[in-house]
Amino acid sequence: MKAAIWFRKSLVILLSVLTFGLVTPSELAWLAEANSLKDTKKGLVDEEGLAYLSSQQPIELEEGFNREEFLSGILNKAEVNAFMKFGDKINPKIGDEFKMTILPKVEEAITEMAAQFPDEKLQQLTITEQPSAGRAEKIFHIYDSNSGKDIIRFHVRQENPPMEGYWFNFHYHTHHDSFATHYDIGKIYWDKNTPPEWTSKQRLS
Repeated sequence: MKAAIWFRKSLVILLSVLTFGLVTPSELAWLAEANSLKDTKKGLVDEEGLAYLSSQQPIELEEGFNREEFLSGILNKAEVNAFMKFGDKINPKIGDEFKMTILPKVEEAITEMAAQFPDEKLQQLTITEQPSAGRAEKIFHIYDSNSGKDIIRFHVRQENPPMEGYWFNFHYHTHHDSFATHYDIGKIYWDKNTPPEWTSKQRLS
């Protein structure tokens, strides 16, 4: 600290001698202070600029997000929900046909839906955990976990046309028209007898 003060005093004396007194010590002090303020202001501007640039950076995706793996997880859960919906009584009779004719169309509809979302939005989607029991139609819904709003709903309805017996009608609805339109996926024939309720379990003897 003492060395710095001594150096400043020596510099002032040297400049005074060299300029023959035209620049006084007080003027030198004023110039030094002005330069110091200028450097300080420049530093603040630079810091504000960096802060602004930082705030403009796009929101990053969840670390390690993989679109294909995410979709695969959704599709696997969709299949699990379907067989949970069928229960022990319905599954043995229609399970194989469902996997061959209905499930590929379910996967196609989900893939088309996912293509409408960028990665940062897609990773917010999730699938319901439980299908509806009884006679209710819900197999699963895919919804936005942030807003809680459904994006696409997959249902199955029991139909009984005159003289034809019972059919299972698989279809879905989307949020684009507030779930009004019925998009058919396919039908599977059951029997002339009334089907068991959804998620029904076999009774142990």
